[in-house]
Amino acid sequence: MKKFGLILFALLLIPVISAQAQIALTVYNQDLGLVREHRDLQFQKGQFDLEFTDIPSSIDPTSVHFKLLDKPDAAVLLEQNYQYDLVSASKILTKFIGSEIEITAVAGDQGKFYSGELLAFDGNNVTLKTTDGGVKVIEMKWISDVSFEKLPEGLITKPTLVWRLLSDVAGKQKAEVSYLTQNINWHTEYVAVVSDDDSKLDLSGWVSVDNRTGATYKDAKLKLIAGDVNVVQPPPPSFRRDKGYALAAMSAEDASFEEKSFFEYHLYTLPRTTTIANNEIKQISLFEPATTPVVKVFEYEGWRYPKDIRIVLEFTNSKEAGLGMPLPAGKLRVMKRDTDGLMEFVGEDMIDHTPKDEDLKVFLGNAFDLVGERNVMDRKKITDRMTEETIEIKLRNHKDKDVTIKVVEKFGRYWEVRESNYEFTKKDASTAEFLVPVNADGDSTLSIIVRKWY
Repeated sequence: MKKFGLILFALLLIPVISAQAQIALTVYNQDLGLVREHRDLQFQKGQFDLEFTDIPSSIDPTSVHFKLLDKPDAAVLLEQNYQYDLVSASKILTKFIGSEIEITAVAGDQGKFYSGELLAFDGNNVTLKTTDGGVKVIEMKWISDVSFEKLPEGLITKPTLVWRLLSDVAGKQKAEVSYLTQNINWHTEYVAVVSDDDSKLDLSGWVSVDNRTGATYKDAKLKLIAGDVNVVQPPPPSFRRDKGYALAAMSAEDASFEEKSFFEYHLYTLPRTTTIANNEIKQISLFEPATTPVVKVFEYEGWRYPKDIRIVLEFTNSKEAGLGMPLPAGKLRVMKRDTDGLMEFVGEDMIDHTPKDEDLKVFLGNAFDLVGERNVMDRKKITDRMTEETIEIKLRNHKDKDVTIKVVEKFGRYWEVRESNYEFTKKDASTAEFLVPVNADGDSTLSIIVRKWY
């Protein structure tokens, strides 16, 4: 009896969309990708069925678009079936209920052999009517091998689109096929190194493409869309599997993405092809490292953080400042070298999509040697719709050098500062900023009288 084992199906290959097809892949921020392929397909004249394989298991079959490149009107797609119920050990066993199988189970140091009719399989146990007329229930965890007479029919080893076509042509035809797939995403990480005097920032950016679609894209033209593209129904949650990491390294002229505006978004195009393997995070340089001026700001928002004085780095994404490329949203990590020359991590923050010529603020943490204290010393009712507050803010500096602290106050919609011992800047309808110098090992007090009404 010719036998086939379940172990054969443990070696199923992940679909590889490869160089026989020309592949272009656009990845979005919303766990979504657009795949465009040029493939040579074998056509028949008249009505026939064609299997389109090597597609991701996360494909959205409702998004498929098909056309012939040389003779667009020579074929019509009549029907499409998406076959995605892929083979597994459980499905094979279920198909063989009522049939003869052979099982090898672990018994001590040796395997024990059973044969007979498979009566039931519930995912955890196999129930077998043995050749001697008995019934044996075996837990799946003890089974090392299962053999059966023939391969069951209707097994699908990889996702397949089955098209019913009506064609006026026969032979090899070049077709363009595009479709959306879920479970692919990209994000950006930035690494910034602050100079010794905190006046400059060396910034580099990396793109990470996370592919969990169930397919590998070989030698693909890669594009990334930055922006919030509306998706009617968000992709369902999926189980993450172990994945590899790949760091792309090559010559400087090919390493980075080219950026341009596209519709109301920004498009980043890699000027070379790359392979995005399934269950892999591919990391690619976004741009060549750039140096830009930076300002370190100590910021106090006592109404929100009673004692903490925050460390904020501020810089401008402009060409004049050494940058000027629209920056996709992502995590920005900041490093600085110690006096021994070793790099140390000093904080990180998330930045939003940032167009050119816009300012960035990166929060790194709270200053250890600076302390704030905010108290409302008096509150008066002027009218039924107006109050007057006296606010006292004490700032203490335990560092060995002078600092200036930016005090940010939110006063509400309608307000007027009646008195203040430091000048302020009205930043917007509800916000005032005060710059308060504090001497080394000293303290300063900001006193404000403000009227608010509604």
